[in-house]
Amino acid sequence: MSPRLIFLLTALVFAWLFAFNSGRELAYNLAYLLTGILALSYGWAWNSTRFVQINRYTRARRSQVGQFFEETFEIRNRGRLPKLWLELRDYSTVPFHEVSRVVSSLQGKSSQRWQVRTLCQQRGHFRLGSMSLHSGDPLGLFSVGQNLSLTSDLIVYPATVELNTFQPPIADLAGGDALSRRSPMLTTNVSGIREYASGDSFSRIHWLSTARTGRLMTKEFELDPSADIWIFLDFFHEVEEALDWQPARADQGVFSLTRLRRGGKRIDALELPPSTTEYGVTVAASTARYFLLRNRAVGMMWNDGERRVLQIDRGQRQVRKILESLAVSNATGRMPFDELLLTDGVRLNRNDIVIAISPDPRPGWARALRELRRRGVNSIAVVLDASSFGGRRPFEPLMHELQISAVPTYQVKRGQSIEAALSQTKGWEFRRW
Repeated sequence: MSPRLIFLLTALVFAWLFAFNSGRELAYNLAYLLTGILALSYGWAWNSTRFVQINRYTRARRSQVGQFFEETFEIRNRGRLPKLWLELRDYSTVPFHEVSRVVSSLQGKSSQRWQVRTLCQQRGHFRLGSMSLHSGDPLGLFSVGQNLSLTSDLIVYPATVELNTFQPPIADLAGGDALSRRSPMLTTNVSGIREYASGDSFSRIHWLSTARTGRLMTKEFELDPSADIWIFLDFFHEVEEALDWQPARADQGVFSLTRLRRGGKRIDALELPPSTTEYGVTVAASTARYFLLRNRAVGMMWNDGERRVLQIDRGQRQVRKILESLAVSNATGRMPFDELLLTDGVRLNRNDIVIAISPDPRPGWARALRELRRRGVNSIAVVLDASSFGGRRPFEPLMHELQISAVPTYQVKRGQSIEAALSQTKGWEFRRW
C-alpha cells in the first residue's frame, strides 16, 4: 500500500468523523470529495490493464554468437478509454535482452510497436518470457498487475569462423577411389550408363547419351569411400581455465565484435570470452563446418557429465546438429580426455581422422592418439594454450609427446585469431596408414 493511499484513507476517516460530529455541509462535501477521489482512482486503476493485448513476434528461435536476435512487440488497447501509462516487464534469461518498457498515452482502439535487437554474446539455451503488465491511476494511489506466463525458447549457437585451409587438405583424405558396388542413391561417382528401365528416376537420365543414341539412357552410380572425420572435444572439468569476463552492453556502443579491415573491406572479428571451453567449442564448430561444407562425413564425441556421441553424417543438417549440441554443453565432464580417446577410439575404423581438441597440458592424451595411430586411425591435435587463460601447468611435456608421435598440432592462444591459428600447423607431416 502506497504512502499516498494511507494518507488519503486516514484523511477520509477523519473527514467522515468530523462530518458526523459537526453536521456541517462543508465537512460532508469534503468527505464526499475524498470518497469520490478514491472510488475514481480505484476504477481507473482496475480498468488500466483491462482490454490490453500484447503480441510478441520472434523472427527466429535460433541465433548465433556474434549475430543479432530480433523481436517485435505490439501493445494494443482494445477498449475505448485511453491508457495513461502501461509498464511491460520481461523476465527472459537472454543476456542484455532489454524488453521492459513503459508505454504512455495509449489512446483507445490504438496500438504501439517497437523492436528489440540484442547482440548474442553467449551460447546456450535461453527462455523468452514470461512477462507482466503493470499500471495504476493518475494519482499513484493504486497499482495493478497482470502476469503473462507464456514462454518460448531461444537457442544461441556457438560462434564459427571461416577456415580457408586446414590440415589435412581434402585431397590428402582417403577417398575418391571407385568401388565395384552399385549404389541406388545419387553419389558423386558415375560408373556408366545403361538403357532406361521402368521405375528409374528422371533425375538419373543422361540426356547427352539419350540424344546421341535416340533411346533413354540412365546413369549408374558407385559408392565413394572416404575417411570419416571424428571430433573429440575435452569437457573435463579439472582442466578448464577461464578469466573473469563481462559481456559488453550493446546500448553502450561497445560490442564483442571489433571492426577490422581486410583488403580494404570492413569486417567483424569476434572476441570470445576468455575461457578454454568457449575457444574449444568454437574450434570444434568451425572445423566441423569446414569439412561438412566440403561434403565430408563428420561425427563428434565428448563427455560433459554424460557420454555424448553424434553419429557420422553429412550436409547442413549435421551442421545444425553439431551447433545445437555444442550450444548447451559445458565443462562438467568427469572423464579425463585420454580415457575418452581410448574408450571411444576403439570404435573407429581404419583411415578415420580424429581431431582432438583439449586444454589439458598432461601428455596422456598425446599417447592415446599415438595408440590410435597404431590401429590406422590418423590424428590431429588442437592444443588450447591454458597458460594464456590463467593456467599455471607447463605444456612442454605435451608438446614434446605430440612431436615425437608425429601428430600434426595446432596451438590456440587467448586473443589469437582462430582462423590464423588453425592455418598454421607445427609442421609435422600428415601421413596415411
